[in-house]
Amino acid sequence: MSGIYIHIPFCKQACHYCDFHFSTTRKHQSRMINAICQELKLRNNEINTSINTIYFGGGTPSLLSKTEIDLILQTIHANFEVNLDAEITLEANPDDLSQDYLKELASTEINRLSIGVQSFFEDDLKLMNRAHNAKEAITSVEVAQTYFENISIDLIYGIPEMSTQKWQANLAQVFKFDIPHVSCYALTVEPNTALERFIAKEVIAPVNDDLARKHYDVLQTQMREKGYENYEFSNFGKPDFFSQNNMAYWTGKPYLGIGPSAHSFNGYQRSWSVKHNIKYLKAIEAKQLPLEVEHLTTTDRFNEYIMTRLRTKFGVDLNEVEAKFGLTYRAYLTEQLQALLKDQLVCINSNEVIHVTENNQFLTDGISAELFKLNL
Repeated sequence: MSGIYIHIPFCKQACHYCDFHFSTTRKHQSRMINAICQELKLRNNEINTSINTIYFGGGTPSLLSKTEIDLILQTIHANFEVNLDAEITLEANPDDLSQDYLKELASTEINRLSIGVQSFFEDDLKLMNRAHNAKEAITSVEVAQTYFENISIDLIYGIPEMSTQKWQANLAQVFKFDIPHVSCYALTVEPNTALERFIAKEVIAPVNDDLARKHYDVLQTQMREKGYENYEFSNFGKPDFFSQNNMAYWTGKPYLGIGPSAHSFNGYQRSWSVKHNIKYLKAIEAKQLPLEVEHLTTTDRFNEYIMTRLRTKFGVDLNEVEAKFGLTYRAYLTEQLQALLKDQLVCINSNEVIHVTENNQFLTDGISAELFKLNL
């Protein structure tokens, strides 16, 4: 099964930490929707399996009208085989989720909402330059639950000077509303963002890895106590509410990325579209695909397998490594594991599946890097 990702490159304003591709002018929104539909038609031969997940990301997909969402979904159905029970997610900002808009969304095929709350506290939202306020963060979830059962929210931890008590208060709101899925990300300083500039000018305190780790440890403990499973490093779900889109990505399933800057993956090559709205529009309107393509070597695919699977509850299976990449890669991985096993950073079970040990989950990406193969 495969997935389709739709990138909607528009936002009301720029969040201080964000380095995703977007524009704060919506001048070309209608033209962009038509181009996205055209790209879907141009690439309808790139997926030969049924579609299990459709994900509207961005940017801010909740700036789309019901008519625009319906048009994109109709185009997908006309060009791809979509499973009847496909998960169809729309990312949404709290300030867009009025009762009228939610009622319209509920009349589309959207069956899952991912709400970008980030924090339930006013000062955090101002620091990040989010478009919504604390009251809208709460009311958006309350009203959304009237129309949707499958809801996820995003939260950010490791915000400078955020106390552990404040982070716990954010989690308390999750438990109060019994939100079935939560994605939690450490605040990261990306190049060429407002956050990077403010930290350099000492307007904002530096991001602190020790603080982020404390928050993550609290997150893991409280989520486990409340019945959520940490099925991927940043994602926590109640039973039957794991994100199928996330699961597909972290287990290496193919996906087609549509829209400017969107990435695609077919198992053996990765491609991405031009990160410029006007260049994208002109190319697609000329029925050309503005894509760059990277052909993945066996070593590239091995490293990606390690990076993605070690973050999940599934872990890295030595037998699967041998089946996918060959005995040489299994032998290399077994050798690299020895120091990590000795330091109790990873463990291996009776089925020869490797996991990061519970107390070292926060170090997962660094541990993965220790297992990467650089050269044959």
